[in-house]
Amino acid sequence: MARDASELARRLARDAEAVYRHYLSNGRRRGRYWTVGDVRNTPGRSMFVRLNGPESGPGAAGHWTDAATAEYGDLLDVIRESCGLADFRDVADEARRFLSLPRSQPEPAPSSARALAPTGSPEASRRLFAMAQPIHGTLAEAYLRNRGITALHDTGALRFHPRCYYRPDEDRPVEIWPAMIAAVTDLDGYITGVHRTWLDRAGFDPVRLGKAPVATPRRAMGELLGNAVRFGTADDVLVAGEGIETLLSLRCVLPSLPMVAALSAGHLAAVLLPLTLRRLYIARDADRAGDHAVMTLTERAEAGGIEAIALSPRLGDFNEDLRAFGIDALRAAVRIQLAPEHGVRFMLAATAGTK
Repeated sequence: MARDASELARRLARDAEAVYRHYLSNGRRRGRYWTVGDVRNTPGRSMFVRLNGPESGPGAAGHWTDAATAEYGDLLDVIRESCGLADFRDVADEARRFLSLPRSQPEPAPSSARALAPTGSPEASRRLFAMAQPIHGTLAEAYLRNRGITALHDTGALRFHPRCYYRPDEDRPVEIWPAMIAAVTDLDGYITGVHRTWLDRAGFDPVRLGKAPVATPRRAMGELLGNAVRFGTADDVLVAGEGIETLLSLRCVLPSLPMVAALSAGHLAAVLLPLTLRRLYIARDADRAGDHAVMTLTERAEAGGIEAIALSPRLGDFNEDLRAFGIDALRAAVRIQLAPEHGVRFMLAATAGTK
């Protein structure tokens, strides 16, 4: 059965675009990818599908990933989910039925090779994220756990790339390092950029905290202003802050509270807020830029009828607090800063989840 599945997947991959046009008709082609809402053919743009590549292995044509859910698979998974099939025999029968259909007239080949996406553009960001893999079992997961972060649910925005290019400057050759890749999205969940954290192959150390020994181990690209790295789906309550590690540290004690990382103080001040929002917690970094971001974002939120409350760490940020004092101390420090109803709504859920 496994051999039959592999052969069917390879045959489908030879005409991947025809497969996606048939089963994921609510999507559209974007360069070398087919984008759609999800594998069940929901309209949207969070699922990215490779249209070109080898027939099997890494980067194979037909492989897909969903940025919103971290699901991934091949063309047989598409047929199973889009058709609502449960048994592999039914999936295989449907795949054979499709393969026996007359081929439609192919689109004319382009007269020249397709241009690469501009460096640093949103399209380049989407391609990089699509080429990365889920963080489970990777160096990226180890990096986060070594920083005390153990709550890794709803982290479909994070992926791992084992060979991510790093250019020190224009006059020096490109280096290759493993990296944690974070999707920067707008309020509709559309990827507008990515943030890269290059990681040390040698592992964690107390000085660089697992980041690669390069001059700027963190860089972002794409359209960042107003957008953010998102964990969970916001409704009436949201936490906004600067760094990914800062927000994920808070997620360890508030696992069901949606959060966004704006990546810098300047971008935190300008982050766009959902229309449904009624309470905004701002995770403050303890420096002058962080104070200015809190003040600016508070003014913006309150002008829109949103109550804003700052959450302050004891040290520089909440990841420093987590590593220095432990999760119980962090939970106690955050609890007294929450509105009483949210202490019950989110903190009790967090406590129950750790038993």
